[in-house]
Amino acid sequence: MDHTVTPLHPESGEDSLIIAGVSLSSRLFIGTAGYPTQAIMRDAVQASGADVVTASIRRVSLHGHGSDTVKILKGKRFLPNTAGCETARDAIMTAELAREALDTNWIKVEVIGDRETLYPDVTELMEACRHLVDEGFVVLPYCNDDPIICQRLEDLGCAAVMPMGSLIGSGMGVANPANLELICRRATVPVIVDAGIGTASDAVIAMELGASACLINTAVAKADDPIRMARAMRRAVEAGRDAHLAGRIPRRGRAEPSSPQLGLVGS
Repeated sequence: MDHTVTPLHPESGEDSLIIAGVSLSSRLFIGTAGYPTQAIMRDAVQASGADVVTASIRRVSLHGHGSDTVKILKGKRFLPNTAGCETARDAIMTAELAREALDTNWIKVEVIGDRETLYPDVTELMEACRHLVDEGFVVLPYCNDDPIICQRLEDLGCAAVMPMGSLIGSGMGVANPANLELICRRATVPVIVDAGIGTASDAVIAMELGASACLINTAVAKADDPIRMARAMRRAVEAGRDAHLAGRIPRRGRAEPSSPQLGLVGS
């Protein structure tokens, strides 16, 4: 599998994210839960420019009952997730159901260990990912912002890692930028920041630290204007990526004039 990130080509401007051999034009993944209406969700997804949309397999209508997210977002690549699962066994069963129902072997694996913080249960997560990789799934695990855990998941064969920026739905942004930067620097698979992004500046920071992409749901769905926020997130991810590739100037503890001091009037 090709999990590489294609570098920016200075002439063509191409900067595709590649996961499991699939080239994605957008580095924003967007969720489909919690919107005021299905119509707003559809329009926000469109405004985001995202190629990939996520949905809990337990909430998507698979039999035509009620509003059908899959039909509304026809043409998008679905990344079903195992939200709500608390054991490896449940996550594996949910992934298998998603593959059969949605005809995709892509799966975002969530195994929650604590209902208050929604932190992952790392032991159960590793077990689920190991099994699903062996079964031919393209596995993208939601995990702690722990460089060692991310490395272990990469070693298992996960197609990407999805460390949390901060608590799910908290809007606290990137709580530990040093850890995230380390994860991004060491990883040889894409790093997708998942959870905690609250506004556009949070997404910019995540991308400037070297993230390959951001997955955003609550910050868009619960905004006063989800469609406008989706557009903002689209631009933020693009700006953060460009800034990362451009390279920031060093931080200094003193001023340094941007204009030369020679040739001033009166000197």
